[in-house]
Amino acid sequence: MVFASSAFVRSFSLSSLAQGAIKNVAIVGGGQMGSGIAQVSAAVGQTVVVVDLDQATLDNSRKVITNSLARVAKKKHKDDAAAASKMVDDIVGRISWTKSAEEAASTSDLVVEAIVENLEIKKTLFAKIDAAAPPNTILASNTSSLSIGDIAAATNRKDKFVGLHFFNPVPVMKLLEVVKTDLTDPEVFSSVTSWGQEIGKTTVPCKDTPGFVVNRLLVPFLFEAVRMVERGDATPQDVDVAMKLGAGHPMGPFELFDYIGHDTMDLIMQGWSGRYPEETLFRRSEAVKKLVAEGKLGRKTGEGFYKY
Repeated sequence: MVFASSAFVRSFSLSSLAQGAIKNVAIVGGGQMGSGIAQVSAAVGQTVVVVDLDQATLDNSRKVITNSLARVAKKKHKDDAAAASKMVDDIVGRISWTKSAEEAASTSDLVVEAIVENLEIKKTLFAKIDAAAPPNTILASNTSSLSIGDIAAATNRKDKFVGLHFFNPVPVMKLLEVVKTDLTDPEVFSSVTSWGQEIGKTTVPCKDTPGFVVNRLLVPFLFEAVRMVERGDATPQDVDVAMKLGAGHPMGPFELFDYIGHDTMDLIMQGWSGRYPEETLFRRSEAVKKLVAEGKLGRKTGEGFYKY
């Protein structure tokens, strides 16, 4: 009976994708990014499964999504508490949570990975997902810095592998970078682009180059600000004031560095510098490495370039 049910669900998933519609989505990673992707997907009527190995993370994901939706519903239904409550219940009702990536992938048209920025961990995960997912299921990574082609190499469906780079917080940020490799099927790329637009994002097509569009410009810019301070050309406070008032940036580079996290930033540059050692813009920062070693990772630890 279990096998018959599984076969039926797989058949349904394949037929829905064959018609060009992505309706069943699995999100692997129950952190802030994964929860945000799950929220915006379920909000437009899609069936969503959130996957994480840690039960506490799954429980927190449900809480984060519910609270986020409650704020949205309160604004939309200011004078109707019942309607607001129903909106939250309806959307959350389309989301389920599980520890099994294979189980989630087996019924999905699209699997989006949003886990730690580690190539080998991602490749191990996708090898398992590839084996469990129906043949037409599209696989996607939310990586902000790793090569999509390198991750896809762990699978047997390189033509159905893309990058879907969301920005944090996902329910608020409108941009979605849709990344294709040289092996990505044009129809697959078109399908995930349409899906991105369906969940309310403005999509930008990207090639599989370091950092795609946004981070290829943003990350070197932030590290160049750090190098200015390392040389003694300016202080973090002065750089932040200058860029906010002179360039119209909502946050200064050091404020943004602290917001993103020093460990994340150093990990990105570590990967890029290793892959492109001749590119001086990809050099790691001694000041950042020191802060990471001291556990001063920015806002999340209470101290980075600033104290919080």
